Amino acid sequence: MLRKIRIVLATLFFVGITLLFLDFTGALHFYLGWMAKVQFLPAVLALNVGVVVLLLVVTLLFGRVYCSVICPLGVMQDCFSWLGGKVKKNRFHYHKAHNILRYVVLGVFVLLMVFGLGSIAALIAPYSAYGRVATEIFQPAYRGINNLLAWLAERADSYAFYSVDVWVKSGVTLVVAIVTFAVMGVLSFRWGRLWCNTICPVGSFLGLVSRFAIFRPVIDTDKCVGCRKCERNCKAQCIDFEHHTVDTSRCVACMDCLSNCKEGAIKMGRASSTGSTGKTDGTDPSRRKFLATTAAVGAGMALQAQEKRVDGGLATLQRRQQPERKVPLKPFGAQGLDHFSSHCTACQLCVSECPHRILRPSTDLTTLMQPELGFEHGFCPPDCTRCSQVCPTGAIKPIDPEDKSAISIGHAVTLPDNCLLSQGVSCNACSRHCPTGAIQVMPGNEHPVVSVNEAACIGCGACEYYCPARPVGAIYVEGREVHTNI
Repeated sequence: MLRKIRIVLATLFFVGITLLFLDFTGALHFYLGWMAKVQFLPAVLALNVGVVVLLLVVTLLFGRVYCSVICPLGVMQDCFSWLGGKVKKNRFHYHKAHNILRYVVLGVFVLLMVFGLGSIAALIAPYSAYGRVATEIFQPAYRGINNLLAWLAERADSYAFYSVDVWVKSGVTLVVAIVTFAVMGVLSFRWGRLWCNTICPVGSFLGLVSRFAIFRPVIDTDKCVGCRKCERNCKAQCIDFEHHTVDTSRCVACMDCLSNCKEGAIKMGRASSTGSTGKTDGTDPSRRKFLATTAAVGAGMALQAQEKRVDGGLATLQRRQQPERKVPLKPFGAQGLDHFSSHCTACQLCVSECPHRILRPSTDLTTLMQPELGFEHGFCPPDCTRCSQVCPTGAIKPIDPEDKSAISIGHAVTLPDNCLLSQGVSCNACSRHCPTGAIQVMPGNEHPVVSVNEAACIGCGACEYYCPARPVGAIYVEGREVHTNI
């Protein structure tokens, strides 16, 4: 029964989180958005004390339930492992934990987060890794199927579906997602939860906590008949049959061993009632190490439209070269570069949810795969705040349209030599589309000129998007290192 409950809950979480990344309507966030906010690393970065304490309490009670139920990457690995079990049964065996590798990786991960290199650390963060897989691999396939259904519905005079854009947001992120998916697939298909128990920083940290779990799998030696099914089917490879012990730091509380044992020799019991771990909590010499590591990790984390472009819809315009911004543009609510880079885990949820296709992963090494704004597909209208509503880490603070209209993330910069006005062409596209009135066309000595009131500019990108000058635009938006109020 415990295993069935775990499978049902894991399925609900996995499907729910996946749908968050696939949804292009924005409606599911209101019902399922909390699932992203109860992920461990996002909760820590958002300083969501209630969620972090709850996850730690659950781990202290029942072990690494988080890894087998809530973590989408863990559930995906279980799916691959299940497929591997169909090919070859009884394929696992116990091996000692690679503790040196586990805790070195955990320490490096914490240092990267503390020193502001969260984009590099996020390469192995479980929630972020799955988010990239869902966004770059699952979402295009999902949208392609939707578009096929829309095409079929159109021929049946039905509007049950509508077409949406399918586009590659970043070649680098796509490659990382494919490599992650392939590595996870191969490792879990062959070796079960090897990644979770050697590389995953969240798994290593919760493994330290789960050493002291009150309820854990215990082996009744009187009922054991020596069939070794528990050991040979343990995907965490943490059951030592020879000594009848279970390494609770690696056990992900999947409950598979309970159902595999037909003699009922394994059950969930209190740690004090058995010697299943080879030692009692009171004499465990790793307690001091656990407390010290917990404090270090906690402190470290806490510091922490179509391709066609038209003006007025009258003519297709030549592709424009994208400007080289000295300061990248971060979303409204990000507060600035430092705050954003130290909290963002590059999970791509905001990128997948952006209805205007203006968020894309960065290719800069220091902010790798963290989202930034570009305006080749559209601009950021003042009434849209979806990215701030879906961010689970607090990298983009929740704002409403009134707040957004008073925040400046950048300012417009003009390139007069490229402006059509300097060529005698009558054009006021930038001033006409500016939602704050920060851009005006003023009389000049020989021809009209574009004037920008930086104090009123919010950096929405409407001017850059609608500027008809090609191949280099006559106006673009330069980012601000610290966002300001106007």
